[in-house]
Amino acid sequence: MKLVPGDRLRGSADATEVIVVRPADDDVDLRCGGHPMLELGAQPDGQLTIDPAYDGGTQLGKRYVHAGSGLEVLCTKAGDGSLSVGADVLELKGTKALPSSD
Repeated sequence: MKLVPGDRLRGSADATEVIVVRPADDDVDLRCGGHPMLELGAQPDGQLTIDPAYDGGTQLGKRYVHAGSGLEVLCTKAGDGSLSVGADVLELKGTKALPSSD
């Protein structure tokens, strides 16, 4: 799937929703809970369940990154499935330390 900044996607097996902050350099297989993500307006199958290997969940307001492709997404609705590109689980992006104000 070719992503562009601002694309909004939803999980097909749970309630997770994300927005693309930084797209990958090439096409990626973005998944949630082990299943391909859908465009925000698409209706999920309803019979899919989260793969136990990808049940770590997503946190509202957190950014997730995939170092191999450069993809960065922001979680806009939390869910039970973990985000992944193919089989590679996305990592929670760490916060930057602000300079001291002394």
